[in-house]
Amino acid sequence: MAKTHVSTVINGEPVEFLCEPQQTLLDVLRDELNLTGSKEGCSSGDCGACTVILDGKIVCSCLMLGAEAEGHKIQTVEGIAQGDKLHPVQQKFLEHAALQCGFCTPGVLVASKALLERNPDPTETEIRYWLAGNLCRCTGYDKIIRSVQAAAKELRGARS
Repeated sequence: MAKTHVSTVINGEPVEFLCEPQQTLLDVLRDELNLTGSKEGCSSGDCGACTVILDGKIVCSCLMLGAEAEGHKIQTVEGIAQGDKLHPVQQKFLEHAALQCGFCTPGVLVASKALLERNPDPTETEIRYWLAGNLCRCTGYDKIIRSVQAAAKELRGARS
C-alpha cells in the first residue's frame, strides 16, 4: 500500500512525513516523529492520554488518521514549554504535585492549556467539565484542578 505524504505544522515547526493510510496521528507522532509525550491509553478516545491541540481544538490523536493532519497546526505536550521555560500550567502541576504515574499528565496538560487559552478565568466546574475526557487513576483530580486554577491566576496576572 502506498504511503501518504503529509505537510503540517507541529509545535510551531513545519513538518513533512510519510504515513500508512491506516496509521493514527498518535502512531505517527510517536513512531515516525519521535514525539512520545502523547500516550496510548485506550485507542478509543475514552481516556485522553493522547490529547493534542489541532487548530486550537483538543482532539484524541488515537482517533485521527495521520493523513488527516495535512495542512493543520498541531500542538503536542512537547510544544507547551518555551525552550527551558515551563508553561505556567506545567509549573503549577509540579508545584501542586498534580501528577503521580505521569501517564495521563501529557493529555491533561494539553487539555488544560487549551482551556486556559479559551477561558482565562474558568470556574472549578468549568475546569472539571473541560477535563472530563482525561482520565486519571492516581491523583483524584483535586490537585489537577488546583493546578489549573493557579496557572489561570498566573496567566491572568501576566496579561495585566
